[in-house]
Amino acid sequence: MLIRNNIITENQLLQALNIQKSQGGKLGKILIDLGHVTPKCMYKMLEKQLGIKYINLNDIEIDQLAILKVNEKLVRKHKILPFQIENNYLHIAMVDPLDIYAIDDINLFTGLKLVTYFSEEDSIVKNIDLHYSTQSALKAAEQYKKDKEIEIEENNHESNHNKELIKSTPIIKIVNTIIEQGIGSRASDIHIEPYDKDIRIRYRIDGKLQQYVTYDKTLLSAIVARIKIMSGLDISEKRKPQDGRLGIKYDVKEYDLRISILPTVFGEKVVMRITDKLGFNRKKEHLGFFQDDLEKFNNILNNPYGIILVTGPTGSGKSTTLYTALNELNNEDINVVTVEDPVEAKLEGINQVQVNTKIGVSFASVLRSILRQDPDIIMIGEIRDDETASIAVKASITGHLVVSTVHTNDASSSIIRLADMGVERYLLAASMVGVIAQRLVRKLCPYCKKPHTIDEQEKIILKADYNNSIIYEPQGCIKCGFTGYYGRIGVYEIMPVTNKIKMLINENATSEELKKQAIIEGMKSLKENTIRLVLDGITSYEEFVNIASSIE
Repeated sequence: MLIRNNIITENQLLQALNIQKSQGGKLGKILIDLGHVTPKCMYKMLEKQLGIKYINLNDIEIDQLAILKVNEKLVRKHKILPFQIENNYLHIAMVDPLDIYAIDDINLFTGLKLVTYFSEEDSIVKNIDLHYSTQSALKAAEQYKKDKEIEIEENNHESNHNKELIKSTPIIKIVNTIIEQGIGSRASDIHIEPYDKDIRIRYRIDGKLQQYVTYDKTLLSAIVARIKIMSGLDISEKRKPQDGRLGIKYDVKEYDLRISILPTVFGEKVVMRITDKLGFNRKKEHLGFFQDDLEKFNNILNNPYGIILVTGPTGSGKSTTLYTALNELNNEDINVVTVEDPVEAKLEGINQVQVNTKIGVSFASVLRSILRQDPDIIMIGEIRDDETASIAVKASITGHLVVSTVHTNDASSSIIRLADMGVERYLLAASMVGVIAQRLVRKLCPYCKKPHTIDEQEKIILKADYNNSIIYEPQGCIKCGFTGYYGRIGVYEIMPVTNKIKMLINENATSEELKKQAIIEGMKSLKENTIRLVLDGITSYEEFVNIASSIE
């Protein structure tokens, strides 16, 4: 059929058949892997050949009642996924919809009439993991509540017997499911929150918290204890906050989880920050810079010495920008040393130091030691006090490139913040080479965003002309979890510290005066760059309003 429709040639088919003969596998998948045919085209051909419809599981909402009709062992054995039930019919996606044995097994188990579809093996397996792990965790939670398989005494001492019970299967399954579902949902943080009668599990997805599930309060001690064991914390300590970290592998990728445990009136609350270990190894082109800002970013990084500041609120992507800059600068003939609290990702070829204030290892004390380590580039996780600021400025003047973060609203305010910390203006003028302010905005879901004609008020605010009167707004579909947004992108304000700006710093100029001069010299503000994203259809007017209100 593919040859008859001029989609592949006979030679391409012969090549695929030879691979199938030597390595095995399905012919269609081999043709797709070789790039001879697109998946969409292959599915259309298979629909014609088999007379069976193809279903894309990413485009539909899976009915949990259908999931409950077939047990996990059976769906994994035959690689099928029940996704809809109506009247006496169960709709199932199959890797091989002609597998009579699988159809007979499901029919016998459910007693329902089957409507079969074919779908990709990867998609079916992923959805089995997603939906059956949730059901499995809920059953484990119910089993725990009924049978009291795990008993953790509410005192300050845990016996070895209790420690073994914490490692039992139901709690392992519940905790693993909470973490894996968080990663699978693209969450940046997992919140485990105790209340009077239950535990609420919420995920922060694209910057917004969303409730996932609730468990009975009786599970709290066991869940928290299990997380403490996984992250090497003290399970007997329940009165003080604790911090830890753990590594986990999910879907081939490796993730790092930073654990924070905080005692509350209802029990210990757990927050887990999820970091993809490869997420910090991005190329600068993938951060979201417009071309003109990318050129400014490159020019700032090309300075052999001085201070580069990245500023923005917590969770605005500052660490990603810093690590990207370090990866760009790092090579064999340069000594790069960082001082961080905490070290968020391990970078190859870079010497990283963890702050530990309990034993006197502060930013300032480590910085003094680093200066005796013959560094070329120093990265400071955050300038928090006058001592750190002073050492950083002096290090930059003596021939080192220093990159760091501060917490301010925009680029020009960062310079004033360092001055407020007691750094002399003339030292700031001599040392500063560039400031990058940033935020993260949610990207509209590319599958469901819908056009919106700009009204008169929006035109004035967005400064849009009549040739560009269409923007996009969120709608919601299965792929974005019905939020209308999928992923986030950085929006930046890059201020190179030019000679004119250095003069203004020396003359005690305000942040408004510095910003005005930077704009004259071509700087695009956070607000302007967010408008560009709205007009390009990448984000929504709603997100622009959120950014605008945060920098007013």
